[in-house]
Amino acid sequence: MTTSVGTATTLDCAGLTVLIAGTTAASRRTVRRYSAGGATVRRIATPEQFHPRLLDAVSLAVVVDGPSTDGPFTDGTLIRHDDGGPVSGDSWALLREACRERRILTSSEEPATGGGRVTLIGGGPGVEDLLTVRAKQALREADVVLYDRLGPYRTLAQLAPGAELIDVGKTPGHHPVSQTDIEKLMVAKAREGRHVVRLKGGDPFVFGRGGEEVNTCAAEGIPVTTVPGISSSIAVPAAAGIPVTYRGVAHAFTVISGHQPLTEQELEALVKLGGTIVVLMGIGTLPQLTSGLRRAGLASSVPVAIVEKGYSPDQRTTVTNLGEAVTAAGLARCTSPAVVVIGEVVRQHRDFSSTLEQVLTHPMVAS
Repeated sequence: MTTSVGTATTLDCAGLTVLIAGTTAASRRTVRRYSAGGATVRRIATPEQFHPRLLDAVSLAVVVDGPSTDGPFTDGTLIRHDDGGPVSGDSWALLREACRERRILTSSEEPATGGGRVTLIGGGPGVEDLLTVRAKQALREADVVLYDRLGPYRTLAQLAPGAELIDVGKTPGHHPVSQTDIEKLMVAKAREGRHVVRLKGGDPFVFGRGGEEVNTCAAEGIPVTTVPGISSSIAVPAAAGIPVTYRGVAHAFTVISGHQPLTEQELEALVKLGGTIVVLMGIGTLPQLTSGLRRAGLASSVPVAIVEKGYSPDQRTTVTNLGEAVTAAGLARCTSPAVVVIGEVVRQHRDFSSTLEQVLTHPMVAS
């Protein structure tokens, strides 16, 4: 069995019988995790329910509530064995002593946090090891996870063992679950008294509609917290060796959404501001953006990088320039998810100096 008490993410308990002591609400996370690990789970909610015969064939006993004076023991009386021997203090002392006598391993875990709430998590660029410590903790405590394709969903069974996992992801032009329905589902699950985690790629507040979901929860009286994530606008260019700022080259960067074309006024302001332009979800509107930036005065020779599937085994970078970007993206068959970087910082890409000449004659270089 692989476990770390209180912080377990993966359990292999196949063939074991585990007794879990604690109220339904407090022990729900523990029961779910051991069940997902293949254990046969026995449960008791209160010390009064304990009897030594419940330990028959048990390999491990887990006390979730911990030492407590709640319930029928608040009058200061001692708990007694069947033979009349006193055991003082711990409500679960009878269970612990019986386990010691039978040489059954015992452990203690903190109770699950209260249900009926929502946590918005930024999953970063989509790989598990870039999740924050707080994000992993929230996933361990989740009863329900609503996730999309840009978060680290492939290992959710281990990150949120036993939780109900619901795919609400969108792909370009295909939204099987609308944003309104996602919010309704999130609220409905929380109203059932469950801890709902909404797992997104990047950061919830960078084109992630996190603000909308917070407002929906607030309007429905659902407690909601946010765990920030590493924004793909910074992380994905970095994965390709491209800094979004560089001393003497770019002292500012602007992040824009490629979902809708910019207005002429926005394009002109963007060009006047200078620095690096980072475009998220911009493959579909790349022709409008590049032509618009050129109309607004940005030179066709300005370097461009299209970084697809950052941090994945399929990560690929296409280096080109503003005038050739649409052709290069077509020849390379660039697809979402991708981050487009426009500006002189692209020259920091590790292969830029050796590929610049090729770009001008054959506008597609991928790495």
